[in-house]
Amino acid sequence: MGAQIRVYRQKIASTSSMKKIFKAMELIATSRITRARERVNQSLPYAEAITRAVTAVSSQHEIDHVLTTEPENPTRAAVLILSSDRGLAGAYSANVLRTAERLLTRLHEEGKDTDVYVVGRKAQTYFDFRDRSYARLWTGQTDAPNAERAIEIGEALVDAFVTDTADGGVDEIHVVFTEFVSMVKQNPKVLRLLPLEVVEEEASEEDMLPLYEFEPDADEVLDALLPKYIESRIFNAMLQSAASELANRQRAMKSAGDNATSLIKDYTLLMNNARQAEITQELTELIAGADALNNS
Repeated sequence: MGAQIRVYRQKIASTSSMKKIFKAMELIATSRITRARERVNQSLPYAEAITRAVTAVSSQHEIDHVLTTEPENPTRAAVLILSSDRGLAGAYSANVLRTAERLLTRLHEEGKDTDVYVVGRKAQTYFDFRDRSYARLWTGQTDAPNAERAIEIGEALVDAFVTDTADGGVDEIHVVFTEFVSMVKQNPKVLRLLPLEVVEEEASEEDMLPLYEFEPDADEVLDALLPKYIESRIFNAMLQSAASELANRQRAMKSAGDNATSLIKDYTLLMNNARQAEITQELTELIAGADALNNS
């Protein structure tokens, strides 16, 4: 019985230690989520503005540019997957990878080969475990991305896009990331970056795209906008993924801490029951011994 009590005490001590770790990680995620949300809000206007500018140039001029022209028979697509470097974030990376798998399956059904570009150790482990190759890998800073990393990824994707498919280039670029909607809602999302989908629709006078004139021409403007557009959209996707990762980690650690508290209560109750049973057994043995002496 005493050994059983010692086991419960060890379980209570180890669970209490884990609870402290969960609480610390929850507090860290909570302290960083505000800054991450601010960075998302700061990057979104620029990303939307440059997309709007590219759309305006494309919709107002009869031009044939790789940024907006749909290839006749696309045969290869690049897929950028944004996952996390660390776990303990609930189903965050699993949801991203599940969405990426659906996209890869759809592209293959359309007869397109795919080049996978991986961000985060979780996606790296996922593909390595299945012995599946990827074109490029970036790890580190998934919960605190910087612009330099976005520029590096953008350059790799643009180089692949402007390269002929016969030489290993791609016809399309897709990015799979987690859209940050709120602290309680984050949605895995697929965004096709290139070719840019230009949607022409009727708009009010206030919402109409501004008219531009270009020197020397619109093609050179789009050439200059192409890398900026890719980098801004990728950076915004990375920031949204970082905020989503922190939000998922905060919820996961809070849930883990609550479960640890419940386990400690259960173990404490079991330990007290075992102690009470041990005391009862000792009293029973003493009474039985006293009765035996009295009867002798």
